Amino acid sequence: MNVYPNIFSNNPLDRVSYLRSKPEWIKETIVKEDTVFVAFWRGKPFVSNVPGLISGNSLPDQHSPALFPLNFFEEKIINVSMVIFLGLLNGKAYFSIDLSRVSDPENEAGLKDLGTFEDLMALSSQAIDPGELAILGQAKAIFEWHNSHKFCSRCGSESSLAEAGYKRICNECNSEHFPRTDPVVIMLATYNDRAFLGRQKRFPPGMYSALAGFVEHGESIEEAVARELNEEAGISTKDVYYHSSQPWAFPFSLMIGCIAEANSENFKLDEIEIDEGRWFSRAELKDAIEGDKNSNFFVPPSMAIAHHLIKNFVYNK
Repeated sequence: MNVYPNIFSNNPLDRVSYLRSKPEWIKETIVKEDTVFVAFWRGKPFVSNVPGLISGNSLPDQHSPALFPLNFFEEKIINVSMVIFLGLLNGKAYFSIDLSRVSDPENEAGLKDLGTFEDLMALSSQAIDPGELAILGQAKAIFEWHNSHKFCSRCGSESSLAEAGYKRICNECNSEHFPRTDPVVIMLATYNDRAFLGRQKRFPPGMYSALAGFVEHGESIEEAVARELNEEAGISTKDVYYHSSQPWAFPFSLMIGCIAEANSENFKLDEIEIDEGRWFSRAELKDAIEGDKNSNFFVPPSMAIAHHLIKNFVYNK
């Protein structure tokens, strides 16, 4: 499998969508001896660096999802937890269990001293296998969707989980609801040998990044890029090129990375979403990418798709 530079986008699992809709197959698979579960608690995956619990490595400084058989958890824990199917890898089934309704999972679910629940964003900047990180991102995004879509959008009645996590069915009107992914364009505007970056108030001091925004209904990716650049920075766009994408489980988005050729260096900030912004030369961006101490600004780290958009501009003239 290819390893793509954008984190959360290297999922090795076969999602076998044609099987997860078969209740009998799920019922048989979930109790197999080699079937494993990844645990979550309130948005945080349970990870470990203890040999024997981790997946695929035994390096003392590398985190991995701790994998458990279903019978590791007591029935009273399973009964109050959400369980979803993730996929198959080398014939082994991977599920995930959300223990959020358990107040003290370390002690109540027997996880004490076996690992820790870690913030997924923080975990992404640590030593962890890209494929395992993608699996965790998949699970988190699905759990986030279920937690925010418990009621039918047609009649308002409570809905129930179906198809091992990939559908909800209204208990009253039988309407079917499916996990959604929110598309977001993130774009690097370029003009000749320069690229435009902006700042928001929430950014760390000195950090500049590519601009971004949600794709609206009835809008193409190219139209969304042009609209967002015009709205946020008053930049007129000549052409748009796709670069790469990044699943983003915060809560359930897909970042669509693009390069946008601008008509000129003219810009006017909206001062609502973007507080500061300017055109940077390729040389300035190269210094920032390479961590030059003399650079008076910095760009997002390699975990962010914005980093790879900037890197592409710097090194692929």
